[in-house]
Amino acid sequence: MRKIDPRLVLAIVAAGLVMALWLVLMSVIVWSTLDAQERLAVGDVLAPRTVLVAMGWLLGLFLVAVTLHMLHRRYVGDPHRLIEKIRVVVTATTPQQLTPRGTAEMQAMARAVNELAAQRDQLRGDVAEQVAQASQRVQQEKNRLAALMAELNQSVVVCNREGRILLYNQRARQQFRQLSQGAGAAAGAELIGIGRSIYAVLDQQLVAHALERIHQALGRGVATPSAQFVTTTQGGHLLRVQVAPVRESAPPGDGEAPEGLQAVSGLVLMLDDVTASVQEEAERDQLMHGLTEGSRASLANIQAAVDMLGYADLEPAMRERFLGVVRDEVGAMGRRVNDLAHRATQRLKTRWPMEDMLGADLVTAAQRRIAQHCDRPVTLDAIDTSLWLKVDSYTLLLALTYLAHRLVDEFEVRFLQLRLQGTATHAQLDLVWSGQAMSNETVMSWEMDAMRFGSERSPLTVRDVVERHGGEMWFERERARHQAFFRFMLPLASVQGVVDAPLGESEFSRPEYYDFDLFKMADQSSALDDRPLSELTYTVFDTETTGLNPADGDAIIQIGAARIVNGKLLRQECFDQLVDPGRRIPAASIPIHGITDDMVVGKPGIAQVLPLFHAYAQDTVLVAHNAAFDMRFLQLQEEASGVAFHQPVLDTLLLSAVVHPQQESHRLEAIAERFNVTVLGRHTALGDALVTAEIWLRMIPLLQEQGIHTLRQAREAAQKTYYARLKY
Repeated sequence: MRKIDPRLVLAIVAAGLVMALWLVLMSVIVWSTLDAQERLAVGDVLAPRTVLVAMGWLLGLFLVAVTLHMLHRRYVGDPHRLIEKIRVVVTATTPQQLTPRGTAEMQAMARAVNELAAQRDQLRGDVAEQVAQASQRVQQEKNRLAALMAELNQSVVVCNREGRILLYNQRARQQFRQLSQGAGAAAGAELIGIGRSIYAVLDQQLVAHALERIHQALGRGVATPSAQFVTTTQGGHLLRVQVAPVRESAPPGDGEAPEGLQAVSGLVLMLDDVTASVQEEAERDQLMHGLTEGSRASLANIQAAVDMLGYADLEPAMRERFLGVVRDEVGAMGRRVNDLAHRATQRLKTRWPMEDMLGADLVTAAQRRIAQHCDRPVTLDAIDTSLWLKVDSYTLLLALTYLAHRLVDEFEVRFLQLRLQGTATHAQLDLVWSGQAMSNETVMSWEMDAMRFGSERSPLTVRDVVERHGGEMWFERERARHQAFFRFMLPLASVQGVVDAPLGESEFSRPEYYDFDLFKMADQSSALDDRPLSELTYTVFDTETTGLNPADGDAIIQIGAARIVNGKLLRQECFDQLVDPGRRIPAASIPIHGITDDMVVGKPGIAQVLPLFHAYAQDTVLVAHNAAFDMRFLQLQEEASGVAFHQPVLDTLLLSAVVHPQQESHRLEAIAERFNVTVLGRHTALGDALVTAEIWLRMIPLLQEQGIHTLRQAREAAQKTYYARLKY
């Protein structure tokens, strides 16, 4: 339904008034020419026919209104609709032409616009050709990078400083598909995707710690700094992550490169799923442990029997008895070896690989971390800057900070000190303090408690950390100095420096998922409402349902979605999932969406699908056509699924009425035709979502022409349209 032009209403009212005034004026003129007897006669004739005169006036007004409406439609409405279509042609990024309609003048105008558009498209083509020629060398470099990425046998993910993914290769996508809890729906796209945060998979504190170590290495002048850590995913997989920086180049004439975070514009993450290898190592170690411990007693018995058999005067009966002991113990050892070799044993504690680290860097990081968490001065004393350690720096720093935090909380320690010295086989790292003495029982309880302080939570204990490093930790007092300290004995690194990871052949395709413009993205934490529409990340979605009445039991049977990042539609990161509605699909609706009962049998229910879709759409703005309908179905499932969609929502139906108020239809097909968008897979959830996404990308510049630049302005404009009053 189109909004009635108030100017047309005003014209009809004015015409009615003019007709009424003209009727009154003519009546007055005729009346003035009559004498008294004629006036009485005329009055007697017209008095009973007043209603007929009024009806004649109304009929005349109706004819005038119809005429004005036709003239308005032809000479006002059609030009407005032509202007809206011209704006589409002006903002289109692909060649598009108008269909000449209306008056001869309007058809001539449409042909003139088509000629101008053709000239513009030709100029665009010429410019694009020149740009392509000028950027050929850059493209060759990108192709070389793509070929190099394809040869890697590791998953590679490149992020900007905020952790937003801007590149990943096919191996990474396949790996994250295996880690996904809903491989059939998002195929890992809820975990990895252009513009997504890598912190959906990796602990942000671990990445921040790796970045801190990289900055320390950069400060020392290391040419190719890197760091690595191992983390556990929600599904229980172990990922080993190697981190390398992407550094900014200082602009010409700027002198030195910026310091601190400004020196690193992003991170390159190389990920390996080491779950199987760690499990194999654990099983192998357990096998060796079982062989050693289980065979110790047998070897002792055999040794004793052999010693007794060495006596020459040993009675035959005793000799046979000791020979039986040897046979029994040897047989038991053989059975033990065979048994341990063929059965799986209980897994040992997860072993995290150690890494080489300069001891001075570890101490400096500990000084900064303890001072930050404990609000106490931390000094350094007797630091051997030549020591290289073999440590898991993250858990070791966690243990040091935990102990310092308990010292401050329970004994009100006022200052702390760190020392690092080396011995022939180990390094001695001391956490020193002055203050009240403590008992050995207190130290032991601290050592065995799970490490929890402030907002930090870890199931590990200090003893776990010490055992992981194959070292020792104890408590000592220095009575002469009135000080005490915890001493950690840590392993020394056998090889100093960075060892390059081996490269191998890969069967995976070259990386097709990247957007380097995300290096320039602003801080994502700014308020969404005040951010420009062109900078936002969108999840464009659609649902197919059993019917049109969600309150009467109709349910979702399919959800499809695609993401828009940095103004680009990411077709390779789609969400497409059939849903078992828990009821039969009405026969009347099957011809519309083509989904039958057989197609949804065995599919997950909405309670399983919605959490996956919620993760897929996290940190984005939702976009849909007639979004009120789809959102109503999602809202009714909040209690069953345990998730709620609180992010902003934009509706292309409402916004079409904003950019094209004169158009007769705002159905999806009509809008797609206006924008020259090819409709594929109509009435499938994913097909409609992709069409809606293409339409939304074309709407953004039209909204900007009307002064609608931010999310807040778009939502306010949509709410003022007629269609915003529809409820479901």
